[in-house]
Amino acid sequence: MEFGFLSILPPLLTIVLAIITKNVFISLFIGVFLGFCVIDGFHIISALNATLNGFITTFESHSNTIVIASILMIGALIYVIERSGGIEGFVEIMVRKKGVIRSKRAANIFTWLVGVLVFTSGSLSCLVVGSVTRPVNDAMRVSHEKSAFLVHATSTPVCVLLPLSGWGAAMIGYLTSGGVEESRAATLLVQSIPLNFYCMLAVLGSLLLCLLRKDFGPLKAAELRADTTGELDSPSSATSLDEVSDDKSYLDTDRPLARNMLIPIAVLILGVLVVLTVTGSGNPLDGNGMNALLWGVFLALVASGILCITQKIYNLSQFIDVAFKGASGMLSIAMILIFGFTMGGVVSQLGTGLYLCSIFEQFLSPSLLPVLVFLMACLISFATGTSMGTMAITSVICLPMALQLGVDIPLVAGAVWGGSIFGDHCSPISDTTIMTCSTTGCNIIDHIKTQFPYCLAFAVLSIIFYLFLGFIM
Repeated sequence: MEFGFLSILPPLLTIVLAIITKNVFISLFIGVFLGFCVIDGFHIISALNATLNGFITTFESHSNTIVIASILMIGALIYVIERSGGIEGFVEIMVRKKGVIRSKRAANIFTWLVGVLVFTSGSLSCLVVGSVTRPVNDAMRVSHEKSAFLVHATSTPVCVLLPLSGWGAAMIGYLTSGGVEESRAATLLVQSIPLNFYCMLAVLGSLLLCLLRKDFGPLKAAELRADTTGELDSPSSATSLDEVSDDKSYLDTDRPLARNMLIPIAVLILGVLVVLTVTGSGNPLDGNGMNALLWGVFLALVASGILCITQKIYNLSQFIDVAFKGASGMLSIAMILIFGFTMGGVVSQLGTGLYLCSIFEQFLSPSLLPVLVFLMACLISFATGTSMGTMAITSVICLPMALQLGVDIPLVAGAVWGGSIFGDHCSPISDTTIMTCSTTGCNIIDHIKTQFPYCLAFAVLSIIFYLFLGFIM
């Protein structure tokens, strides 16, 4: 069944409500409910029943359940590391004693570099990079909005620019589903990477901003606030840096040690690589990313427990209690993810992406095809909050048209990849948005507001490039 214009209303209302109310829970619930109202012919009771059960059926997806479980274990891990003195010890080495990082610029570059190095998964990047770099950024008075921007700008974009994991296989699959010959798909994927202007601008542009420290818009105001007041969040939830650095009452040990943070993080990364290698039959690039994430976080939590117990910070019972307390701190994030995953399912049933594609098809012409494909992907990804889903939809529709019209395939593919990531960055219902905010401590709406001007600038420049190349290639 086709729902036409009605298919746009649920995700659009969700985004508008999230910006107005600043409450993602209410916005997502209303959006999901409206979506089921449309699907069920506006039978209110039936739609409400479908909404409540929709949140439950989210767990039928293996990957959704793993992400939610990993979020809870990450919460436990971060809390244990913090209470056992790992973060304090890490800050002592990086900032105070050794002085490895002595300025905001250095903290920003450190965040960017770690983000580039963790390129196997966008979700893993958001979780690991946010967790590892937050204590250093907090110590250097980097606002949580700036931290979130850097973590997000180097997560999925790097995965797409360096598709050496499951992303590569998926993108080749999207090319072949769009009519590209299997024998040429890998070559065309490589050729499309330098034509993915949005992701390149996001990664290189964020590095340039780190080096120059020239912010603008709401992010500039956030950085000025952090510099002058020490408030790393907006005034309603700000915490003074001096209070954080001087008050050690939250520690459960008199000897903060950096290894209580570094060893669990190293185990997490190593565990992910090992599981990727095992599940990929010796090739980590073919491994199961979701299982790798689950095992990596679990092993890191076990390593943290061993460290705490051997140092006699906790006994086993105390460690479990602290871990559960840390996990409980992520319940709100886990619920937002559940709501977001449910919204994704509703949008899929409504056929929102296909409807938007059908609108853009009316304006497609050979020279304008790349820029229109980019705009289409931007709009679909923003409305749906999913980059993978957007790639799947737009590639099936736009690549056959490019083949038929004789338009450069790598150029159109690059537009598909970049436009799909735009919404991944800007949508409050995107899973990477939620995970970035969970580890950097940034409010979701504050992150969207401060990051959007940069994403828009990257998108406008991309549009100019696609317009120009569309006429000469």
